[in-house]
Amino acid sequence: MRKSIVFALAGTMAVGLSSCHIYQKYDLPADNAIVSDYARAVGETPDSTSLGYLGWEQVFTDPQLQALIRQALENNTDLDNARLNVEIARAQLKGAKLSYFPSLALAPNGGTASYGGSHMNWSYTIPLSASWEIDAFGKILNRKRGAAVAVEQAEAYAQAARSQIICGVASAYYSLVLLNQQLDLTRRTSEIWADQVESMKLLKEAGRTNEAAVVQSQANYYSIMASIPDLEQQITTVQNTLSVLLNTYPQTWSVSGKLDFSLPVEITEGMPLNYLATRPDVAAAERSMAVAFYSLNSARTNFYPSLVISAQGGFTNMLGSMISNPGKWFIQLAGSLTAPIFSRGQNLATYEAAKAQQKQAVNNFEKTVLSAAADVSDAMVSISKNTAKRAMIEKQIDALEKSVEYTNELFMYNQGTTYLEVLTARSSLLQAQLAALACWHTKATSLINLYQAVGGGR
Repeated sequence: MRKSIVFALAGTMAVGLSSCHIYQKYDLPADNAIVSDYARAVGETPDSTSLGYLGWEQVFTDPQLQALIRQALENNTDLDNARLNVEIARAQLKGAKLSYFPSLALAPNGGTASYGGSHMNWSYTIPLSASWEIDAFGKILNRKRGAAVAVEQAEAYAQAARSQIICGVASAYYSLVLLNQQLDLTRRTSEIWADQVESMKLLKEAGRTNEAAVVQSQANYYSIMASIPDLEQQITTVQNTLSVLLNTYPQTWSVSGKLDFSLPVEITEGMPLNYLATRPDVAAAERSMAVAFYSLNSARTNFYPSLVISAQGGFTNMLGSMISNPGKWFIQLAGSLTAPIFSRGQNLATYEAAKAQQKQAVNNFEKTVLSAAADVSDAMVSISKNTAKRAMIEKQIDALEKSVEYTNELFMYNQGTTYLEVLTARSSLLQAQLAALACWHTKATSLINLYQAVGGGR
C-alpha cells in the first residue's frame, strides 16, 4: 500500500509538466503570424500625432458637441460601470498580493458542564492563530500575475467604453445635423412647389396649360409635405438616443448647422498596422491571452504540494484534561505538506480545460485583430470614396440647378417644353441635394467610426 502511494505521488508530480514553466512570465506567442505582426506594431515608437493618440477635443472641435461629450463622460452609466470594473479588478489584485502574508484569526471560546450534580467549572481559551502558505511552486505568484493582467484588461475595456460613448454622442450629434439640414431643405423645396402650384393655376386660367398639370403639381407638393413628418419623427428618435447617452430624460438638444467636420490628420486608403496597437478591444483580447496563460500555470501548480506553516498561541485554563485557575499562556507551531494523490484526475481535467481555454484566447485574439483591421480599412475606404462621390454630386447639383432654371423658363414662355420636364428637373435636383447631404453624413460617420476603430477618445 505504501509503495502504491509513493508511485501515485511520483506520477502526479511528474505528469510531463516542467516545474520551471510555472514561474515564467507571459510573453506574446512568437509562433503565430498575426500575434507577431501585432507585437511589431506595439513595439514601434508611438507617434503622438497619429489618430489613435489624439484627444477627443482635438477631433471634435464643435463647442456644442464638446459640451455634450463632457456631459456623457460624467453621467453615462455604462462608462461608470466600466470604471467600477477597473476598481473591482484592482481590489482583486490587492487581495492576490496580500496572499503572500500570513492570515491571522482570533477565535475566543468558553464553556462549562456539570455531570451528576458536580460543581460547574468554566473553561476558556483565547487563541490567536496564524497560517502562512509558502509559495514554493508559484500558486500565489500566478494568481497575482493573473490578477494584475485582469486590471490591465479592465482598463482596456474601460477605454473601449469611453471611446464608444464619445463616438456615440458624436454620431448622434451629426445625425441631428444631417436631419435638420434635410428638414430645412425639404421645407424650402415645399415652398418652391407651393409657388409652382399657384403658377400652374394662373397658367391654366390663361389657357397656357391644363388641369392635369395643376393636379400633378399639387400631387408633388403633397408628396414633399408628406416627407416632413418622417424627418421630424427621426429627429425626435435621435434626440432621445442622445438623451440616453447623456443619462437624462428625453429632451431637445441644439446642434450646429455647419457641415465642416473633418479629422485633423490626413486619411489615406490602406490599413496602417500601428492603428491596431492603440485599439482597446485588441489590447483587451491580448490581455485575455495573458490571463489564460496564468490560468494554465495555476492549473499546473495543482500537481505540486502545498506547504503551510501555522502557529497558534494564546491564554487558556484548559491544560490537558485539567482546568486550572488562573489560566496559562500556550503556543503551538506546526507545518504541513499536502501533496495531491487521489485528486490527480480532477487536476488533469482542470489542466486540459485551461489548455483549451488558452487556445480559445489565441483564436479570439486573431479574430479581434482581423475584425479590427477590417473596421479600419472599411472606414478609410469609405472616407476616400465618399469624398470623391460628393465632389461629383456637387457638380451634378450645379448642372441640375441650371437645368431647372432653363426648363422652367422654356415652359413659362411656351417654348415647347412640357410640365413633365419641369417636374423631372426639380425632382432630380432635390434628390441630388439630399444625396449630397447623405454623402456628407456618410463621410462624417466614417471619420467617427475610424476614430473609434483605432481606440480614440483619450
